[in-house]
Parts: sequence; C-alpha cells; structure tokens
Amino acid sequence: VHPNVSQGCQGGCATCSDYNGCLSCKPRLFFVLERIGMKQIGVCLSSCPSGYYGTRYPDINKCAKCKADCDTCFTKNFCTKCKSGFYLYSGKCLEKCPDGLEANNHTMECTSIVHCEASEWSPWSPCTKKGKTCGFKRGNEVRVREIVQHPSAKGNPCPATSESRKCIVQRKRCQKEGKGKKNREEKRKKSNKDESKETRQESKGRAARRQNREQRENNSKTQPKKRKAPNKEQDLAPADTAH
Repeated sequence: VHPNVSQGCQGGCATCSDYNGCLSCKPRLFFVLERIGMKQIGVCLSSCPSGYYGTRYPDINKCAKCKADCDTCFTKNFCTKCKSGFYLYSGKCLEKCPDGLEANNHTMECTSIVHCEASEWSPWSPCTKKGKTCGFKRGNEVRVREIVQHPSAKGNPCPATSESRKCIVQRKRCQKEGKGKKNREEKRKKSNKDESKETRQESKGRAARRQNREQRENNSKTQPKKRKAPNKEQDLAPADTAH
C-alpha cells in the first residue's frame, strides 16, 4: 500500500488519501469528484448529485456530468430536466420547440397544441321579450353550449357559447298580476273551505255512528230476557194417558 493511501476511511470510501479524499468506493456506491476552489476531492455517494448521471463498471461506479444545458439526466444523451431558458423534448434541451408543438413555461417542456372544444347546442328556449312570454308578437329565443376543453396558448380560441334569433308567436294577453293573485287566493280559500266542510261532515258521521252504537248497547242492557215457551205437547201428554 502506498504511504499516502489509507484504508481506514470514512463516508463510504474503500481507499482514500489525506489530500484527495476518496480514491475508491465500497460496493454499489458512486465515485464523484467535487471541486473545492482549485482542488478536487473524491467522495462516495449512494446516488449521483444533480447535473450528473451514474455509470457502472466492473471495477468502479462513477458519476459523469450531464450536458451543459441539462440540469438532470439519465444518460449523457438523455436529459430529464433542462436548465433555465431551455425546453425539454424527447430527452433533449431546445431553445425553441419544433413545429406543431408549443413551449410550456410552467413545466418547461415542448407539448402538443390543444384546441378548444365545445359541446352541442342546447334546444332553443321559449320565445320571450323582456323576460316575459306574453303580451308581444315578436321576441327572441336563445340557445347555449358549454366549453369542454379549453385551448392551450397556441390552440384555436373558443367559439361563442350563446346564440339568439328573432321569433314570432301568437299574441296572447298577459294576466294581470293583481287579478291573478286574487284568483289564486280565492281558489285557496275555497279549497280550504271545502276541506273544512268535508272534515265537519266526517266528524258528524262518526259521532252519529258512535251514538247509535251506545244506544244499542244501553237497550240490550235494560230490556228483560224472554222466557222460554213451554212445550205444549209435553203438557198434554199426561192428560191423554189418563183418559
């Protein structure tokens, strides 16, 4: 063993030196050089830091640097997150997205363009004028639809969600609000009166039936029981025998 190499190392190092830190790592750990000013120190980590990707060899596992425009990567040629000012597309970092795609400034990726989508039109509403359906001949009717998919930045904008058109109906008089209210009140009173009359009649009927039942019970208690009539044939039998 070289005089400057120690085997009693800390932090996952298999071998190390006082000047350069780790020289080799324990199994399954990655060796990476960290720059401190003008000096490089070897360290052993369980996973590579941001901006590096891991490679495994029979004798050593090493962390290698990603490309300059890549913040994190899976391999040297496949980036998973780009640095500021670049957009990720198919593992590459681009300053401008290809045709047919748009830059998503939230995810910093090149994504497909999404166009607006609307539902089918609803049926036309009844013909109205100033919120009423009577007292006019010419009015308007409307129909509406909903937006089911909002567009992305470069997508086609959404169409109108409502339409109106002129309509013609047969003129009919509007019922006066006071008169209509009065008629409704009269109908309600009449209905309550009829219900009260039926209730009274039912109560009288129940009372009469109860009174009749009580009277029958009283009569049955006060009326004497009828004696059983004697059998004439039995009374005459001894007389006939005597003759």
